[in-house]
Amino acid sequence: MIRMMGTIFAGLLGLAFGSFLNVCLSRWPEGESIVQPRSHCRRCTHTLAWWENIPLLSWLALRGRCRNCRAWVGWRYPLVEFAVGALWALEAWRLVGTMSLPDAPPAGAVLAEMLGRMIFYWLLVALAILDMENLWLPHWITLPGTVIGFISALLQFEFSPDLGSFLVFWSLGTTGLQHPGFTRFALIRLLGILTAAGLILLIRWVYWLLRRREGIGLGDAKLMALLAAWLGLPGALVAFVLGIVLGALTAVALLAIPAARKQSASWSMSKLPLGTFLCVGGVVSSLWGQQILAAYLRWAGL
Repeated sequence: MIRMMGTIFAGLLGLAFGSFLNVCLSRWPEGESIVQPRSHCRRCTHTLAWWENIPLLSWLALRGRCRNCRAWVGWRYPLVEFAVGALWALEAWRLVGTMSLPDAPPAGAVLAEMLGRMIFYWLLVALAILDMENLWLPHWITLPGTVIGFISALLQFEFSPDLGSFLVFWSLGTTGLQHPGFTRFALIRLLGILTAAGLILLIRWVYWLLRRREGIGLGDAKLMALLAAWLGLPGALVAFVLGIVLGALTAVALLAIPAARKQSASWSMSKLPLGTFLCVGGVVSSLWGQQILAAYLRWAGL
């Protein structure tokens, strides 16, 4: 009963924060305040009534259009609200369920990790949309997000080393998994952050040597640092591989569109939002990355 109620509460809270995130995503690129004015139609400036601001339900009731000018609102609004709500509910279901286990971690540690994961998912959804719509990964999100992720990982390790998915040190030798001390764990996590960012910088440098133009933005390097701060280097690498695969599949799908083939020269120079794919990979890695890594290690015989 507690697990169900906690999941419902987290999901509803996620819908509310997803609605707030939509305001941010519409106003941040324009340099507008997220506080004033009140929520309004971007086309006719009609101020929304309270019942037009209910997450998901208002969009469905109005069929995705402004009540005043009938302008199309867009699919992004319900998708963002649903994504944040679903991810928060899923995380609550998973973590609250661990509290009933015989060797359950302290309730405070579970709630702390849940809060951290909710912040992490909110940041990933925000960055994914910003990069998809504007090819923009603002450093004032990625850098503080990296610091918060690093601190969150240290706190989780200090109070419950067995709780987080990637809070253990992966040793690829015959010793298997080992739990380091706090100082060693902090150094490993910090090294992982630098390595993840360095991977993107290395690819960026090699691409520039070969093509003499920028191929990957610096924002993607900061995003990889954020992923490593929250997930550890193994989790960030899983997100990176998944992001590259998703990006390649998207490029192939776009190339298969007849309109794209007719303008293949211009298409080949167009930019894809790598950050969006990395964020999707980060969500998958956070939820199932440990299982993916374990399966890979078994396949590789490690």
